[in-house]
Amino acid sequence: MIRRALGRAAAAGTGLKVLTEAGVIRPYSPLVLAGIAKALRDWGTGPAGGFAALAVRAPRQVGLVDELGALTFAELHRRSNSLARGLAARGVSEGDSVAVMCRNHRGFVDATVAIAKLGADILYLNTAFAGPQLVEVLDRERPAAVIHDEEFTELLSGTEVDNRVVAWVDGDEVGDGDTVESLIEQHPGGDLDPPEHHSRVVILTSGTTGTPKGAPRSEAGIEAAVSLLSRMPLRHGWRTHIAAPLFHTWGFAHLAMAMLLGSTVVLRRRFDPEECLRVTEEERCDSLAVIPVMLQRMLALPEETLDQYDLGRLKVVAASGSALPGDLALSWMDHFGDNLYNIYGSTEVAYASVATPEDLREAPSSAGRPPYATVVRILDPQGEEVPRGEAGRIFVGNSLLFEGYSGGGHKEVVDGLMSSGDVGRIGEDGRLYVEGRDDEMIVSGGENVFPKEVEDCLARHDAVEEVAAVGVDDPDYGKRLRAYVAIRGGSSATEDELKDWVKQNLARYKVPREIVFLDELPRNATGKVLKKDLVEKD
Repeated sequence: MIRRALGRAAAAGTGLKVLTEAGVIRPYSPLVLAGIAKALRDWGTGPAGGFAALAVRAPRQVGLVDELGALTFAELHRRSNSLARGLAARGVSEGDSVAVMCRNHRGFVDATVAIAKLGADILYLNTAFAGPQLVEVLDRERPAAVIHDEEFTELLSGTEVDNRVVAWVDGDEVGDGDTVESLIEQHPGGDLDPPEHHSRVVILTSGTTGTPKGAPRSEAGIEAAVSLLSRMPLRHGWRTHIAAPLFHTWGFAHLAMAMLLGSTVVLRRRFDPEECLRVTEEERCDSLAVIPVMLQRMLALPEETLDQYDLGRLKVVAASGSALPGDLALSWMDHFGDNLYNIYGSTEVAYASVATPEDLREAPSSAGRPPYATVVRILDPQGEEVPRGEAGRIFVGNSLLFEGYSGGGHKEVVDGLMSSGDVGRIGEDGRLYVEGRDDEMIVSGGENVFPKEVEDCLARHDAVEEVAAVGVDDPDYGKRLRAYVAIRGGSSATEDELKDWVKQNLARYKVPREIVFLDELPRNATGKVLKKDLVEKD
């Protein structure tokens, strides 16, 4: 009992230290403290409580900047109150779910907070969904309404959800239907009565290997924030450009961190590599949240373009969503300084490890180390931990594990630790190394081959822009490896040259039997390569 009490005290001490360094714990007047406490007590620690508390803490501070201009935290609070009343008038009730299909702009945030204030669950839809995926997800989840950008109107016409509100209008008019702005204008913005039910957030899996699944998650406690802040030095009051899609786990995580840190969130509806650099510089951003393909596309710009932008104010570039290919981490830091943090995780387990700039300098292919209050174990098929250096399945334990798929089913759990779906090892240096998806490993001629190792090797070739490797059926070997490669502009390479490159760096059985050249690889909106689409094209 004494040992447990000491452990709790040590954990509390760590949390206080991390939150104090981040500027979360800071002096407020008794009146403000009472207002914050009431907001969190009434609305919880999710979007409803987070933004209500910000309206008390810093009402006149700019909380959001997008193409339409700036909004203070007080304005965001009033807008979400009005929108919540408008949605209630359209039949949305506590306990319902509302789907959101929006790009990165104020409408996404308005919708998120308003839905949460009604006590309804928030279902985030991938903006790159095809019609059949969208129909299947909405048929399964059955939301009471959909809030969407105008550009998705036709795509949604094939679904059975008739209760729809437009969040972003491309032209001057949107027809006869309601918009987020019209509902805000039509309803008062005074405070609401809090619901009994606190909202859940449902984020969909990437769907790279099948139909996207809903992964619901209840409100995260303060421990989740302490965990991330223990390895990534985000600070109170920063300006952060969230370029990663807000509907994705990583983009939403930074919106949630902004609620805690009182950050000004800078958004743009679409990612453009040069525009991202320009906005980060012009908006004086201290941090930038991205997915790895965004880093690739920015670094692919001409040197004279990169040299035009001064990102000296940028202290943290936070990347997650897929592996950093080749020497991407070193290339970024050589250009823009040692500010890159790479986070490994999944929709189901959230973040499992963080690679700091020091980690990436010393071991660019590593996923770093687990943050505070996170456990990572490498297990064999029998659920036993393997020795350090040996590969096995990655299992994670933290306070952010999801609750099971909304359509039924769950990830495998062993002794309270959940499978991330990947295979990896803990190196002799204590860092985690992810070797690939546990369902991607192929056995070719009796040898185990992980496509990721081959992808990383090819990505280091000067002529290769991007690469994906997959296992395909082979009558002689059972499976063989096929690589799909996009060549960098102005460069050239033959299939034999690339095979020789792999032979020089990896075992011969890891050399792809064939290399297919493409203009670009198919990706979803979160930057992950759609390998099933590659195979289906053949």
